[in-house]
Amino acid sequence: MTNETLELLRDLLKRPSVTPDDAGCQAAIAARLSATGFQVESLRFADVDNLWAVHGSGAPLICLAGHTDVVPTGREDLWTSPPFEPTERDGILYARGASDMKASDAAMAIALERVAREGHAGTIALLLTSDEEGSGIHGTRAVLDALVSRGVVINAAIVGEPTSEHVFGDVLKNGRRGSMTGQIRISGIQGHTAYPQLADNAVHKAAPALAELCAISWGLGDANFPPTTLQVSNFTAGTGANNVIPGECMVQFNIRFGASQTPEWIQSKVEEVFTSHGIVDPIAWSVSAYPFVTEAGPLVNSLQSAVLSETGVQPRCSTSGGTSDARFFAAHGIPVAEFGPLNASIHAIDEHVDIACLEPLTRVYERVLRLLTKA
Repeated sequence: MTNETLELLRDLLKRPSVTPDDAGCQAAIAARLSATGFQVESLRFADVDNLWAVHGSGAPLICLAGHTDVVPTGREDLWTSPPFEPTERDGILYARGASDMKASDAAMAIALERVAREGHAGTIALLLTSDEEGSGIHGTRAVLDALVSRGVVINAAIVGEPTSEHVFGDVLKNGRRGSMTGQIRISGIQGHTAYPQLADNAVHKAAPALAELCAISWGLGDANFPPTTLQVSNFTAGTGANNVIPGECMVQFNIRFGASQTPEWIQSKVEEVFTSHGIVDPIAWSVSAYPFVTEAGPLVNSLQSAVLSETGVQPRCSTSGGTSDARFFAAHGIPVAEFGPLNASIHAIDEHVDIACLEPLTRVYERVLRLLTKA
């Protein structure tokens, strides 16, 4: 049997679709779906390409979703083979985007074709964006806003992010933590290192506050989310000279949190720490994602059943990891879950996917579509 998913994947991987450039990936998928009877629409917002394709009519509307953009390759000389020349070695396919997430893009497209040809109740759809690895402003979020304004009601969504951790099929995501970033510019007084009494070292002011901040215990988490975590992501200070006391320093930190703690409570806790150390400089806060959970129900149950049937592995539900476009579906109250191949090599040199998982991955999407759209 021809591995249609592998053939389509190879075509997608040849296209250097570094965010937000789609490089023709969506057009290639759109051409296939159009030939199968899908109504295909290209939605471009700013410099971002988005694809919306539907087949059938009425409820339920089940959406498969993904992204065609990839992160930069990094130093290409460190790759064993060129990152945009898909290369097979020992049953593994290497290329940028192989696991994150063009394998799922190809599998979802083929699964939709199969279900469309064999017939289904309701509506099946595909949403693709080229703005997941970027800002996310003009991608899935913008498309969903546009669809909602038209009165389109999506009943459930599956995002094909790589979720498997140790073996293919072991993890699906039924939620994600929230993500919030704080940035503070701590002011002092610049001076000569030989005359510290005439200066106020901003780094020395920051250090004890950061030590206390990093030592905070945020609790044990809950049934759905692991404990809240805070990580300092950027710290800059000084002029580059070894005899100048820094008059200011910039600290940036990222916080991942669950539903039991509000962003406002976390922010107040952080601000209290800085204030207790005499630091009253304002903190600029940015919340990029709020936590969400899709509880056990038709979507999660069908996805678990499909994964077990096709892989022999019982997937566990998880909310760990970073953010994804699933958050935009959740923001509209749409039940959403994620499932895809192994995530061990995502964003890495020599990113890859196991060719043996491609057909089972396709069948998982195919099976869950049938379960959710059965008459």
